[in-house]
Amino acid sequence: MNAADLSFTSSDFLRLLEGLGLTGSWGWTLATGDQVWSPGLFRLLGLEVGEVTPSYERLIQFVHPEDQDRLERADDVRRDGLLGTHTVRVLRPDGGLRILNLQGTVYHTPEGRPRAAAGIVLDVTDREQMAAALRMERRRQWALFEVLQSWSNAALYVGGQRTASPEILSLTGVSAEMFRADCDRIVAPDDRARMRAHIQAMIAEGKSFEVSKRLLLADGDQGAFRFLYTPVRDAAGRTETWATYASRLGGPKAPVVDPVRRGLVQSIDGSHLRAARALLGWSMQDLAQAGGLSFATVRRLEENAGGRRAHSHERAVAALQKGGIGFQIVEGNRIALFRR
Repeated sequence: MNAADLSFTSSDFLRLLEGLGLTGSWGWTLATGDQVWSPGLFRLLGLEVGEVTPSYERLIQFVHPEDQDRLERADDVRRDGLLGTHTVRVLRPDGGLRILNLQGTVYHTPEGRPRAAAGIVLDVTDREQMAAALRMERRRQWALFEVLQSWSNAALYVGGQRTASPEILSLTGVSAEMFRADCDRIVAPDDRARMRAHIQAMIAEGKSFEVSKRLLLADGDQGAFRFLYTPVRDAAGRTETWATYASRLGGPKAPVVDPVRRGLVQSIDGSHLRAARALLGWSMQDLAQAGGLSFATVRRLEENAGGRRAHSHERAVAALQKGGIGFQIVEGNRIALFRR
């Protein structure tokens, strides 16, 4: 095989991308009015290739009416050479809705007059839907915080300093700059030495732990809170970040969410799995069947042998929880097991 056999043109690459169903392109020669759509663009719009005559105006007609004002009109392109990047909703003939990113450019003559335009269209529906879901989840968590004063946060812990969450700033009334300069200022003065010593000792051990704090609230009052700290580790076992979950002592609690939940699951080791099995009266084979795992995998997990595959470990923990086992951090950094 020679180099010529391995050559791959830009048009070949474009066809490869379009074959995945996530991209398309269009072109427009302004002097002649000739316009073309790639097969991929027809598919993105829910059309058969050649089903409609390609035109920039026709492309705009597929855009949701509420989004059409964001786009440049045909005259803007022809006369002024204006064409930008926009993310819009597109309505397909079958009633389906997709979210497309339109990226366009205009080519000019040496005299500066627009002579041609072209664009790439990308299907970003999944990305945008994920972003919308995250925004909705964030609003839900904030609503829970306002009602329950319970929340989760994740931040790097460097040199004894943590980045403040929006919840802690709202609760205590301090600014982010004030918190960075002295994160202990939100704790009642007579509680600071005990709290700092405990947290530093537990952080050094690198295990999940809990600590109580008396916080100085924005309204001038004090409040007692339970903070759960948990390290979140990557596949190699390195701590990526520390996640926290906080709640009023004696008050209702918001659900524990990622990354706190993930960090807590990672804190459960082989001894906890064995103890949980014993509470349920399960054999290793029972756990393997409940978690959809092999017997050998369960044995390795319980022996902490050869590292832990995160997916297998999570499945084993989930199976035990489904079977009625609860795990809870108590007395500093110990993990207690109980049967629901």
